[in-house]
Amino acid sequence: MRSSEPKRLNVTKSVKATEPAARRRAASSLPWQLTSASHQQTDWLGQVLGRTLRGGETIALYGPLGAGKTALVRGIAQGLGASPTAVTSPTFVVIHEYQGRLPLAHMDWYRIRSLRELESTGVMEYFSGQTVTAIEWADKGFALLPQDRIEVTLSHRTAQSRLIQLNATGPTSEDVLARARRTHQAPPRQGSDKKGTTRS
Repeated sequence: MRSSEPKRLNVTKSVKATEPAARRRAASSLPWQLTSASHQQTDWLGQVLGRTLRGGETIALYGPLGAGKTALVRGIAQGLGASPTAVTSPTFVVIHEYQGRLPLAHMDWYRIRSLRELESTGVMEYFSGQTVTAIEWADKGFALLPQDRIEVTLSHRTAQSRLIQLNATGPTSEDVLARARRTHQAPPRQGSDKKGTTRS
């Protein structure tokens, strides 16, 4: 903005420019909560996330067995352009790697017994560069997680439906979730169970 402009106009323009941005930032930092009625809908949410990632993000997944953590990662892989059929839970090897438009490191910390054991696997090397990391049972190594991350908590509602809550813990993850929320829509219908995720 040119310094020759009247001061009063300068202040007015500044307020108009920053207030909407501040409101958008505040909205993006709020938890995003959805109800998924099937694995397909959980997978679809993962695809939306995968398409918005730009590289270097960490997605920490929390939830009990069978809550849909691997289904979400399968969708993320597809959203990144990797083969979703190759995605399985890496419980016994800790890390699986997949290559799409960005590299994806899929981790499972379920069997980890200590932070020292986890550090010895070399997981810290993945928290830099362009690699996207998706971590099941992230609570087992909470102290090692990057400060800026997307946290996804999945919980059972019924035998089929899941409550999914997404939180951002920093500016990069806030930007990802804000863009994902803007582009998210119900998955294409492929049967009576695909009625679309509902927002709350």
